[in-house]
Amino acid sequence: MMRTVLLSDGQAVLPALGLGTWRLGESAPQRAAEVTALREAIALGYRLFDTAEMYGEGGAEAVLGEALRGAMAAGEVTRNELFIVSKVYPHNAGRRGAVAACERSLRRLGLEAIDLYLLHWRGEHPLAETLQAFEALQAAGRIHAWGVSNFDVADLEELAALPGGERCAANQVWYSAARRGVEFDLLPWMRARGMALMAYSPIDQAALARHPGLAAVARRLGVTAAQVALAWVLRGEGVVAIPKSTAPAHLRANLDAAALALDAQALAEIDRAFAPPRRKTTLAMN
Repeated sequence: MMRTVLLSDGQAVLPALGLGTWRLGESAPQRAAEVTALREAIALGYRLFDTAEMYGEGGAEAVLGEALRGAMAAGEVTRNELFIVSKVYPHNAGRRGAVAACERSLRRLGLEAIDLYLLHWRGEHPLAETLQAFEALQAAGRIHAWGVSNFDVADLEELAALPGGERCAANQVWYSAARRGVEFDLLPWMRARGMALMAYSPIDQAALARHPGLAAVARRLGVTAAQVALAWVLRGEGVVAIPKSTAPAHLRANLDAAALALDAQALAEIDRAFAPPRRKTTLAMN
């Protein structure tokens, strides 16, 4: 059984491991293969999918939407089993702009509602306007929950001070064994408030799959370095990982990593290779 993470509203749950869609929908000749890969992911058991209007300028949402429609029509999955996340561009995140952007995303996805809708990063629009748009979308049933991405503690504190800001359900940030800065203050701040951390690039876009320190741990455990990197991110309470892959072998390996428990020796070896943060650092972004 896939471990789940409870959102701060105390009702919505999402799988601890999902699938990212960055770089999908950018090439028309690749569309059929991308849809096939997403259908394969659904068949393997993936139920959490992360996308954004930025990815392929809506192309990733369209590819994901086609895959979801096909899988639901074939009886492979129901809408209630899926958890779909998308994000609004900062320049679209005004009071009316965010509502319009969400409606465009819904049309591309072919859905009546998005389960979790995020502000991709901070931009020119005041957070109060974005929050008002998110609350309106939630009241209209077009999104079930809302959150942010690439927010550090100061950003979240500013948001929390706004009326309704305490309802932010998740923050999506770059978190991996090599990018541990969030552990210093951001992750503890979020855990204290029941806010989920969604880790993008948990394998550093495959770079950690080639790391000699992780490879040594992997050899002892009989797994791959990429699986060790992913299991390390997933070890923590309230953390969700959304690696991106389209290769069936990698999709299966990532699912297996979600069930991998790292022992104390492995965790100590990873700490030696990637020391925990001892001071505040700038939030990593890519």
